[in-house]
Amino acid sequence: MPISRMSSPEASFENIPATIGPFLARTRIAYFSMEIALRTEMHTYSGGLGVLAGDTARSAADLELPAVFVTLVSRKGYLRQEVDAQGRQVEHTDPWDPAAYATSLRSKVAIPIGAGAREVWIKPWLYILASPLGHRIPVLLLDTDLPENDPEDRAITDFLYGGDAEYRLKQEIVLGIGGLRLLQSLGFNIRTYHMNEGHASLLALDLLRRYPLAPDQVGPGDVAFDMARVKNACIFTTHTPVEAGHDQFPYDLVTKLLGHYVDMDQLRLLAGQHSLNMSRLGLRLSGYINGVAQRHAETAQNMFPGYRIRAVTNGVHVPTWTHPSFTRLYDQYVPAWAYEPEMMVRADQIPDEAMWAAHQDAKHELIRLIAERTGWTMAPDVPLIGFARRMTAYKRPDMLFSDLRRLTRIAQKHPFQIIMAGKAHPRDAPGKALIEAVNTHLRSLGDKIPGAFLGGYDMTLAKTLIAGVDVWLNNPIPPMEASGTSGMKAAVNGVLNLSVLDGWWVEACIEGVTGWSIGDDRLGNVNAPGPDDLYDKLEGAVLPIYYDDRTRWIWMMKQSIGKIAYYFNSQRMMRRYASEAYLI
Repeated sequence: MPISRMSSPEASFENIPATIGPFLARTRIAYFSMEIALRTEMHTYSGGLGVLAGDTARSAADLELPAVFVTLVSRKGYLRQEVDAQGRQVEHTDPWDPAAYATSLRSKVAIPIGAGAREVWIKPWLYILASPLGHRIPVLLLDTDLPENDPEDRAITDFLYGGDAEYRLKQEIVLGIGGLRLLQSLGFNIRTYHMNEGHASLLALDLLRRYPLAPDQVGPGDVAFDMARVKNACIFTTHTPVEAGHDQFPYDLVTKLLGHYVDMDQLRLLAGQHSLNMSRLGLRLSGYINGVAQRHAETAQNMFPGYRIRAVTNGVHVPTWTHPSFTRLYDQYVPAWAYEPEMMVRADQIPDEAMWAAHQDAKHELIRLIAERTGWTMAPDVPLIGFARRMTAYKRPDMLFSDLRRLTRIAQKHPFQIIMAGKAHPRDAPGKALIEAVNTHLRSLGDKIPGAFLGGYDMTLAKTLIAGVDVWLNNPIPPMEASGTSGMKAAVNGVLNLSVLDGWWVEACIEGVTGWSIGDDRLGNVNAPGPDDLYDKLEGAVLPIYYDDRTRWIWMMKQSIGKIAYYFNSQRMMRRYASEAYLI
């Protein structure tokens, strides 16, 4: 039944490079994600899903969890964004050299894919993620750019989220089936497989095929394999609160690529009658399933009735996203904060002057960056509103500009500045149109409301932008924000959130204390919070407090840190996974 084989003799333990050997005896958990943000120079991520996976890995290292992470090498990256003179996104390839950061391992597996079951060889690169506390986590980056592969197959792991449906399905075959078999070829003895979204769900299918039931145990319309054994080993985390956002592949394509591998009637029982729904496959074969916020778990439960969907709210790796000025501040007033973020509840003990000075340091750094990249000179004593995330329709990046007359009137009374950033997927034409529209609005506002759009949004830019603004704006259409983590990173640096009550903010918002809500909390309300709700809050609460009550503003900064950073961190998130899903 196996469809892979190892290149001999590299798979023997004694021939595995020393870099992987120390991990084999203790590692029991494998975390699979299509993208993982390990460092800015490694272009293995596109946005929130990958950044979350990176923070997950960093906290796993801090907590000494016995885990290995598996992803694609994405040699040519996601996209390098340029914004032209008309404010339009221009995409470029974003290649990187795995050899500069990772070690090539000699073990390989081959998986037949497509017509004639052509062998596709897969080889891993090993990246070691080290915690300052001394523990290390291995990350395997799967690569098909090998001389023994057909030229078409060498490109499978080139582009993150690139190509057509066939290209994407090939990538998910490599990630799920190839990743599973490479772990085994390297000598890992994995007990728990955590699938971060549906991209890796084929690993559960590959496990299932190893446990066939006896013919007398299988009735008409039954799954012919022991699902209980696989469920005991698999965890599935869903991030997408809308059905259209889940990867689905037509069965004629699945038959073309995997017809030699799986009985299509059996697959329809597991993954849907009309198309291969990767999320439904993962759900069906996982014993522990969770959404990424309390609100999102409720939404996912309605989408997928019949499954018990728990809520493990996302978190961020606090020391990664803390600006150096706040690092120094916390080192002085909140000992052990970096690896025990619960200590951040003591942020209210930090003197006001020290808190404001740290914020101004971060703001001045951002202002310098804006000037270097755009020529705009922002004022340090005028509030700076930030918005940066994937540019797509449901996130409504243009909502702030819905009524330019009213926006200008507000700015005449209480001046403010705007800084925005974010990429649109190359095939998301409406998203790219939004980038152009936002830039058009920013230019039209001119000196009335200084504003700029920063191209090339990545981890490095995010760290500076998130820490340097005064207000972090988020206004998606609810309930389409599964969780969101950028606002958590902002709060770590004392930045106040102004957000629609969706995703994680439903849990974190204490009105006028940790930040502000836009609109009310009527889940399912046809009329999502709109521009007037945003303008009312800006005009009536946010800007007056900044200008007229600096003491309260700084108090709110401390409340935001103490009531958000202490809980919405990835250490707490990983302890939840460890106690509820991994180590039981």
